[in-house]
Amino acid sequence: MTDFREQRAAVKFCFLLGKSGTETLEMLKTAYKDDAMGKTQVFEWLSRFKNGEMSIDDKLRSGRPSMARTHENVEKIREIIKEDRRRTIEEIVELSGVTWSSVHPEMIKTFFLFPRMKRDMKGKCFADVAGVKEKTTEVLSSISKDEFRQCFEKWNKRLDKCISVSGEYFEED
Repeated sequence: MTDFREQRAAVKFCFLLGKSGTETLEMLKTAYKDDAMGKTQVFEWLSRFKNGEMSIDDKLRSGRPSMARTHENVEKIREIIKEDRRRTIEEIVELSGVTWSSVHPEMIKTFFLFPRMKRDMKGKCFADVAGVKEKTTEVLSSISKDEFRQCFEKWNKRLDKCISVSGEYFEED
């Protein structure tokens, strides 16, 4: 799971320097690339600092700790998706025995490739389905083995996050 404490400290630093939310977000994207905090998170932390909350730690949450986040469940879900990445959440729930609230839709964003595909294909016009398939193949072929590995690692981190929040909403870009 990604620890954003370092980035929160950077947001606090930018706040203390009087940087705007947009400036802060751009600096984080420059420094952390794809691992940068999302816009909503940056503005939320800036708001906290403006309100005098100067800690970079998450607020404590009440409630029962998640029972679904075990190494065994993470591995079980990982294997189910590895067998067939097109499975629905319902199928994953049924096959894994892990409750619906523990299987977040973000887990299914296979290896973070869809944002890459969208970026590389955005604004392009295609005459037919064959053109779309050709461009898709071209984009996927341009991705190195190392990038695929990094995508898989990010997907694993997102999987852990989805399980740790017990189906609660969270936002990460």
